[in-house]
Amino acid sequence: MSEIQDSGDKIEILIRARYPLIYVVSFEEGRVGKRLESIAEERKKQLFNWTITNGLELPDGSWITELKDPIKVLEYILQSDTNALFVLHDYHHYLNDPVVVRKQRDLAHALKITRKNIIFLSPVLKVPTELEKEIAVIDYRLPGKEELTEIIKRITQSLDDAGKLEVLKSAEKLEKIAEAALGLTAEEAENVFAKSLVEKGQFDITIVLSEKEQIIRKSGVLEYYHANEKMQEVGGLEELKNWLVKRGKAFTPKAREFGLPEPRGILLLGIPGCGKSLTAKAIAGMWQLPLLKLDVGKVFSSYVGSSEENVRRAIQTAESIAPCILWLDEMEKGFSGLGSSGMTDGGTTARVFGTFLTWLQEKKSAVFVVATSNNVSQLPPELLRKGRFDEIFYVDLPTKEERKEILKIHLEKRKRGQEGFDIEKIGRETHGFSGSEIEEVIVSGLYDAFNRDEELKQEHLEQVIKTMIPLSQTMEEQIRGIRDWAKLRARRASNVHWEEEGGAIRQLEM
Repeated sequence: MSEIQDSGDKIEILIRARYPLIYVVSFEEGRVGKRLESIAEERKKQLFNWTITNGLELPDGSWITELKDPIKVLEYILQSDTNALFVLHDYHHYLNDPVVVRKQRDLAHALKITRKNIIFLSPVLKVPTELEKEIAVIDYRLPGKEELTEIIKRITQSLDDAGKLEVLKSAEKLEKIAEAALGLTAEEAENVFAKSLVEKGQFDITIVLSEKEQIIRKSGVLEYYHANEKMQEVGGLEELKNWLVKRGKAFTPKAREFGLPEPRGILLLGIPGCGKSLTAKAIAGMWQLPLLKLDVGKVFSSYVGSSEENVRRAIQTAESIAPCILWLDEMEKGFSGLGSSGMTDGGTTARVFGTFLTWLQEKKSAVFVVATSNNVSQLPPELLRKGRFDEIFYVDLPTKEERKEILKIHLEKRKRGQEGFDIEKIGRETHGFSGSEIEEVIVSGLYDAFNRDEELKQEHLEQVIKTMIPLSQTMEEQIRGIRDWAKLRARRASNVHWEEEGGAIRQLEM
């Protein structure tokens, strides 16, 4: 059996093992329903479907409309003498009712000696505490590449001029279209393929990706980020860049054959404005992988149980799109208050963090996690344990050589060459400046030059440097504390040497 087992096979195993209550989490009623029909036929079971709007649908297609009540349908199932699957659609709305919960517990014990199974089919997971030990939960996987390929072939077969389609002429093109649609439900994929054919007359990857971006954003938790940044735009951080070059090769089938595991991710710690977020975006461009940004703040919902469901759905979406990069920016802010979670939010933060931490440790999909943090003291110790990430990198203030490189990058971005600027002098005078502060020096200099109706000159930059107070001065104690921690616990992202001076750890200028 494959490592990642088919969701339908998992359901069939639970049915054969006579699990009385099975909870299937999926938006795809049609796709799951077809699989349940085949399971029922194979196991020689009758299939009943219940909805609050129509009542109970019998195997012959007729309806018992008197059974719309969520309690009455449970009584019918209990009294029914048949070998059957009873699929209850969107029943999660009624699992807050104490009478329904008690009735479910009665059913769980009674059905174990029968050949009946109840299957809850809903896009929302809501399991009452009383039923946690009675219900088996299955997250129904989204369509894989093979299933999406079959959808494409089925659509092309229905067209009169299918011979003109490029996907039928190139297996590589067909595979790329299917890969682009990973993360969509079968119905969403069919819709976007049809849209592409109407607009372009072909299966167009750009249209599929743009539609996919909108669908992912509907979750309210994940954002499909267009990474246009390049690693050449990141100044310094040579150790980190070399490490990323090696890990980038590990996503290939050749790496699997060689025995390499899928890369897990990195945690970037350090001082604000030194390129952590920029690096996360540049990794996606460097590896040519989709970048999904997880907004931890949006995970938390006012509804009980919704926060845990949000993070589970975000993880499931990321895995369905793999290989991809999952970016968590300023992670410490999202999980702040973890220590007091039990007293302030009923343990929601702790449960959400626990779900994410378990996935981070156990994940086998090609989802590379890039987490950034400005304040290591606010991160839970269990997050820093080996096995969560491949490596923890510390991003410090740039050295003089790195500051010079950052200056050149930002001058070129604004269509200014190095000529006419004393880069050596500016690099020396910006000691203690972060990368973002160096960028601000150039931006402020441009404003001053524009105001005077002049071209940007050395004197404009030097004047800004004299008036700017860098973060390294206003946060000197905090930065010293971060450096003390990082010296023994994290790998340096730059080729930086350290020295002890006056009891504090300081960078040696390179």
